[in-house]
Amino acid sequence: MAYDLSKLALNTLLGPLARAEDLLARLDERVHKSPVRDGFVERQHFADAAAALWLEGELVHIEDLVLHDAHMDIRAPTHELTRAHAVLRARRRILLHPPDWALCRVGILALRGREGQGGRDGASPGRTGAEPATAAAGADETAGESFAQDTGQKDALAEELAEIDAVLARSSRLLAGENFAPRAADSPDVDTAGQGVTAREALPNSLGPLIRDLDWDEDQRLADWLAMIDKLRGETMPAVLAAAVAWETWQDIEPLQHQHWLGTLLVAALLRQSGKVGSHLFALNSGLRLIARERRKAPDRTTRLLAGLDAFAEAASAGLKELDRLTLAKGQMERRLRKRRKNSSLPRLIELVLARPVVSAGLVAAELKVTQRAALGLVAELGIREVTGRGRYRAWGVV
Repeated sequence: MAYDLSKLALNTLLGPLARAEDLLARLDERVHKSPVRDGFVERQHFADAAAALWLEGELVHIEDLVLHDAHMDIRAPTHELTRAHAVLRARRRILLHPPDWALCRVGILALRGREGQGGRDGASPGRTGAEPATAAAGADETAGESFAQDTGQKDALAEELAEIDAVLARSSRLLAGENFAPRAADSPDVDTAGQGVTAREALPNSLGPLIRDLDWDEDQRLADWLAMIDKLRGETMPAVLAAAVAWETWQDIEPLQHQHWLGTLLVAALLRQSGKVGSHLFALNSGLRLIARERRKAPDRTTRLLAGLDAFAEAASAGLKELDRLTLAKGQMERRLRKRRKNSSLPRLIELVLARPVVSAGLVAAELKVTQRAALGLVAELGIREVTGRGRYRAWGVV
């Protein structure tokens, strides 16, 4: 897809760009030095996951997402809740890997749920290759296989595990979009021309027109978007403006049909890779939620870029306010630790409350290894506010 960067209306974008650059730099510096950094990062994950579903027209309560993540659901999880949890897990996965992982071939395949595709080399020209841990694991596996072949020994347990891995790999590819019939034997089928053709190759790589648009070439669209990212890297452009262009291009191309939320996470990974926001994974969805849909979906490209820059600024401003709120709450709660015995569970409860948007009695009991009755007593002693307004299945948080 053609995108002429020389035709950007820089005179119009300069003011919002300067504001966004300043706010992102201030947020990154403060998070680096903040005593509540870990709690801030964790809360940003939950808030951004809920905001991602909000942008798609679905409402997910943060307290439900926290309980679902802790495997303590009070009701059967909805489809929207499981999708929000997928966003949450993707954000954590990106942050745990090196900054350049999410935008390389291996990272994108993993985030799309297609780890088994693309081979072990894992990179196209000009992109980061496979992770060292993955390469080492492949080398160890190859060495183990050669040793088994040389000695002629067969490990029954290894064979069973290999069969289980094969089933899991086929299931992952099926969920990712492939459709193939189960093979009756390991030998390939033979077509009328006498050439060997496997059953997987004989069927289309799709789940059908009711689930996926057969004319929607996700791989090609994603390649076009990555080509734009490579072009942005070659330009002398501010990091925030490059991220805004990357976000606007993702909205225009729409590479993925059922994982459109992945675009904002990749844009945040681009900011992290450039070093603009290195302390955490930027919560862009939280800022986009504050921008009117008419601006985000405007037909004019400059209007969409302005909306993107404003979203960066709003998300950074909200992050600064959240950081101030957590720091103030931490100081107020620590005042209750005066004259407390050294083996008190209250300091660990303070850390848990700061790390989670909301906590329940069961969650506190599980994390602190106390009874639910003792957990309720600690919560009452800490004096945090109940946020659900219910008599049962209550939750507390820093409000």
